[in-house]
Amino acid sequence: MIKIHIRFLAIAIPALGLGLSAHAHHSDAGLDLDNVITIDGTVRELSWRNPHVYFTVAATDDAGQPIEWTVQMASVATVSRMGWSRDSLEVGDRVSVGAYPARDGRPYAKFLSIERMTGPVLPTSFDSAGEVRLAGPEATAVASSLAGRWMADPDQVNSYPGRIDGLTRALLTLTDKAQAAQAAYDENSAENPELRCIGRPTPAMIVYTDLYPMELEFTEDGQLLYIRSQFMDQERIVYLDGREHPDASERSHEGHSIGWWEDDTLVVDTRNFADNRSPYQNGIPSGARKHVIEQYRLTDSGTGMSVEFMLEDPEFIAVPMTHSRELVYVPDADMSPFNCDPDSTRRFLTR
Repeated sequence: MIKIHIRFLAIAIPALGLGLSAHAHHSDAGLDLDNVITIDGTVRELSWRNPHVYFTVAATDDAGQPIEWTVQMASVATVSRMGWSRDSLEVGDRVSVGAYPARDGRPYAKFLSIERMTGPVLPTSFDSAGEVRLAGPEATAVASSLAGRWMADPDQVNSYPGRIDGLTRALLTLTDKAQAAQAAYDENSAENPELRCIGRPTPAMIVYTDLYPMELEFTEDGQLLYIRSQFMDQERIVYLDGREHPDASERSHEGHSIGWWEDDTLVVDTRNFADNRSPYQNGIPSGARKHVIEQYRLTDSGTGMSVEFMLEDPEFIAVPMTHSRELVYVPDADMSPFNCDPDSTRRFLTR
């Protein structure tokens, strides 16, 4: 592992401006995750917004010239679960930051660790691959139905680096068309839906349950189910009233979902997805034939829920993909709004 040391530079610090909470996430393809640099300097700014919390550090380069590093952290919700608040880091703090640098040489890096020269110790919660590792959720009650808030235990889920990016890279078998589209993808362009704070459709809600709660709410008559994720404030409607899917021409970002019960298992069938240039965060597209089947079932006497999905899209996926995980019932989990901020989600851009 290569370690680069950026020397400390004391400079004048401007007033700090903090944004509201928000969120979105881009791929880590532009970061050198094999190398860690150390940035010693002075905190110049903190941006407490989604999809990423950012702070900047004033330092000097190897030639002794002033340089300002932008350091990318996780979302507000995730950083808060790590023990941070918007007051944890202050302008003027002298810090030593461990981070993964941008591959193109610009002063941009992904946060790994931090040491403050004076004051309370700042928390970090990342593994050796730079992935967020948080304490697993603990069931605080017993569910009598699937309704409620649910999260996965990060230690029990093989999340793969990058969540849905890494998961789909590892498990999807791509068609030639998908491989060509992925190779041509430019996440720094208008092709990237997340630069407009457009979230990732099903099955992303399930994949992100190790970081964000997923909520199921049935209407009183049992004819509708709302499935929500704190990530990107997404919401889906599942029709449980026996209707069929509409004509294939009626397409939408989240698709059209219908559901039914098979004994104690809820089955959800989703079709009619709108075309999406990068629904899995990595440039693999989806098309009109995308189809997802999910299954939900209570486990562990009501403290857990088993979730499984099958994803197929013959235009881009050669072999259907399946994934399953166990969730924990956490009715008091924070579902505060994500409020994706377009300025924050574009901050990693080179232009």
